[in-house]
Amino acid sequence: MSLLRDEELAAAFDHASRAYDALVAANPGYHAHLRRSVRRLGLSGHGAGLRVLDLGCGTGASTAALRSVLPAAEVTAVDASVGMLRRAAAKPWADGVRFVRAPAERLAEAGVSGPFDAVFAAYLFRNVGDPDAVLGSVRALLRPGGRLGVHEYTLSGRRADRAVWTLVSRGLVRPVASLLGDGPLYRHLWRSVVEFDTAEAFTRRLRVAGFDRVRALPLPGWQTGITHTFVACRPHRAGEGQR
Repeated sequence: MSLLRDEELAAAFDHASRAYDALVAANPGYHAHLRRSVRRLGLSGHGAGLRVLDLGCGTGASTAALRSVLPAAEVTAVDASVGMLRRAAAKPWADGVRFVRAPAERLAEAGVSGPFDAVFAAYLFRNVGDPDAVLGSVRALLRPGGRLGVHEYTLSGRRADRAVWTLVSRGLVRPVASLLGDGPLYRHLWRSVVEFDTAEAFTRRLRVAGFDRVRALPLPGWQTGITHTFVACRPHRAGEGQR
């Protein structure tokens, strides 16, 4: 099976949206890990006066994490899937959150414009066809000194971590998803992780894309070595970055 991309992937997420929240709720630490990644951005003042882009918001779990940690921030939440976005927008939100349907590759066409003080992207980059192009767009949307937080399945490179990911995917996630009619999406999930960058490789990708102060931080629990938070900044001056 090849990886799902673009409209095919968005359609798979549309179909999966009805049961998506229940599946992620069964993942120990899923929501707590998202909040931890948001805190790692190091934004102060509960987000007062800040504009934050939630890129690939899905059904709103990452949006909720942002609102929990940064309740005073203005959040623009974007996703390519109609079904996922509909679920997200139907939840109760305080003022300061808006939802926009757009692929990560075509934000400008949907009227998403910077500058943003921070961009948060959860489980996004392994799902786009050209992650370098999306990183370039994200960098352009950030103000100088703005921060990028990426919360992503990125294996450590150790054989044991790949084995744990495969065991969880094939033994638990995929059988349940198949019963719900979402087998292709969760087969894609497993494969997209094992074929994507390791944590070290994604760190290099961020530096090559022109970000500086890049850090890769593991998450606790069973996802240690499987999921990482990446924190980076857009340099203040042209020519900085790639450190």
